[in-house]
Amino acid sequence: MIQLVVSILLFFVLFFGIAFILNMLLRQSWLMAFIYPIIVLLIVDDIPFKTYFTNTGSAFQSLGNRLVGLTVVDIVILISGFIGTIVSGIVIKMLRKNGYQMF
Repeated sequence: MIQLVVSILLFFVLFFGIAFILNMLLRQSWLMAFIYPIIVLLIVDDIPFKTYFTNTGSAFQSLGNRLVGLTVVDIVILISGFIGTIVSGIVIKMLRKNGYQMF
């Protein structure tokens, strides 16, 4: 149970930080929210990324099997990372609205 709480907090803070830095540098508030599903696919699937282009059918079938096989704990941890990216976008928007110009 403690590992679950730590994992949720870790994913939230990790992806909040990454998204915040990307939002500052690229000035795109929601960029990381769109990139996050690709990152989740890379985390969940264990085949190389190029296989999606060279052997598309089996790659997506393998991905589907892996996504269906996720446990509730895994889904909660991955959703906490996505929430971190969303909160980062909201924070950046609020900071810019209040006059803070970042990069």
